[in-house]
Amino acid sequence: MHADTKISGTPELFPDHVEMAAEVLRLLSDATRIRLVLALHRDEELPVNALAEAVDRKPAAVSQHLAKMRMARMVTTRHEGTRVLYRLTDEHAVTLVLEAIRQAEHSAGPGQPLRHTHAPRD
Repeated sequence: MHADTKISGTPELFPDHVEMAAEVLRLLSDATRIRLVLALHRDEELPVNALAEAVDRKPAAVSQHLAKMRMARMVTTRHEGTRVLYRLTDEHAVTLVLEAIRQAEHSAGPGQPLRHTHAPRD
């Protein structure tokens, strides 16, 4: 068994799973998509315009993000008349986002805003 295919306490991973996990993390590396996941977690099912308002972006931009998330099977849709309602496929994306936020808070340290934790870039 290869060391990189076994994580303590979890079943054996196939190499493709690592690549797929990297794709999921890349998809969630966008702040707008993180906000969309959180908005859908809060409200469960929303149309594009409500999501655009929730994340303070234009509906066209939100539609593009949702299309990528839909292709990755992170969100699904339901038609209600002429409206398309979006919802998370499952809670996995929320779990990843919340853990990333916890890691960001941990990295910032107690009482220290995250934006002050990094050295200025040249």
